[in-house]
Amino acid sequence: MAEAPDVNRLSTAAARGDLRETEQILESNMSVNAKNIFGRTPLQVVKLGCPSVAEALLRAGADPNVRDPCGGLTVTHDAARDGHTDTLQVLLRYGACVNLQDDAGNLPLHLSAREGHQSAVEILMPLTEHPFLPNHAGFTPLELATHHHRDNTARWLENYLFVPSQSD
Repeated sequence: MAEAPDVNRLSTAAARGDLRETEQILESNMSVNAKNIFGRTPLQVVKLGCPSVAEALLRAGADPNVRDPCGGLTVTHDAARDGHTDTLQVLLRYGACVNLQDDAGNLPLHLSAREGHQSAVEILMPLTEHPFLPNHAGFTPLELATHHHRDNTARWLENYLFVPSQSD
């Protein structure tokens, strides 16, 4: 098992988006799911705009579904909320679950809709088992987009949800 300083070094490299150092540290065969001094895995603190670093961690066996101790978020929630579709795609290829709710009942879809990240919404919508599920405050992804004035995203969700049936 890796010592805490190794996990902390890996977490720092991942958070900086330093692919070379991340890969170098991973060569020591340390447990990529070990937690740093803040109780988070390297993948949980990865720089979201660096999908290559996330992929290096995932190839080494990082679990994309580990929940953050504050709020129960996964890295998928973070990527969806911040609109990092490139990292989101990598996470999905390595088994990230889009159907996990955070402590507030939000799916990654709720967070991307609330922030107006339509490209993330478009990726998540067909993969989400219950895209109409309200969070604990009673809001669906569409209602969050509407409430936060994410008009383009709300329109896209409305069109996705209410596609008229074609007659024969």
